[in-house]
Amino acid sequence: MKADLHIHTLYSNDGRSTIEEVAESAVKRGLGCIAVTDHNKFEAYDLLKDRKEFIVIPGEEVSSAEGHILAYGIQSEIERGMSVIKTIEAIHDAGGIAVAAHPYRWWSGLGEKNVVPEFDGVEGFNARSRTRDNRRSFRLGMSMNKPITGGSDAHTPECIGNGYTIFPDDIATWGDAVNAIISKETDVDGDSRGFGETLKYTWKSITEWIFRGFKRM
Repeated sequence: MKADLHIHTLYSNDGRSTIEEVAESAVKRGLGCIAVTDHNKFEAYDLLKDRKEFIVIPGEEVSSAEGHILAYGIQSEIERGMSVIKTIEAIHDAGGIAVAAHPYRWWSGLGEKNVVPEFDGVEGFNARSRTRDNRRSFRLGMSMNKPITGGSDAHTPECIGNGYTIFPDDIATWGDAVNAIISKETDVDGDSRGFGETLKYTWKSITEWIFRGFKRM
C-alpha cells in the first residue's frame, strides 16, 4: 500500500490544496493512506477522517525551536516553538509518534545534531528534498536503527504522491499504519527535487521569510 505521509492543505500558511483537491489527488495517485501534516495546524483531519477511499492518519508538522517535526497519531494540536525534546514529549503526551522531518534541508530541517534518540522515526524520503539530502536522511535513520517514513511534502495538488511510504497491504486503520511504522514494516520511494525546483524553492523560502518578518515557518 502506498501512503503519502507529508501533505499540506490551505490550513498551512503556504499550502494551496483544498480538502477536496487532496482527496481527489490521493485517489488519482492510487494512495491507500495519507497524513495531512499542516504547519502547526490540525483542522484538516476532521474534514478528511471519514473518507472511505483511503485511510487518514491524524498528523501535524510542528515547528520546534530547531526545525520541523512530524507528528502522527496525535489527538490534539501540538504547540509550536518548543525545544526538540519538549516537542517530542508533547507529541507523546498527545498519543502520537514523533518523526524528524527532512533533517538535512536548509532552512527548516533539524540538522543531524538535533535528531536525538528520543525520536520515534526519521523521514528518509521527502519529494521536496534533494536526492543527496534524502540519501543522507535515509542513512541517518538506519544508523540510528529508527523507522523510516516518506512523503511528498506537497503544497499543491499535483505534487501529492510524488514521495511515499510503502506499507503492508493488510493495513486497515490509521492505528495499523502507525504500528507498522513503529515496527519498521515500511519502505520509501518517490522522486526527489531537481536543480530547477531547488532554485525555485530557495527563492520562495527567502521571499516568504522576508514577508514573515524574518521568522521561521
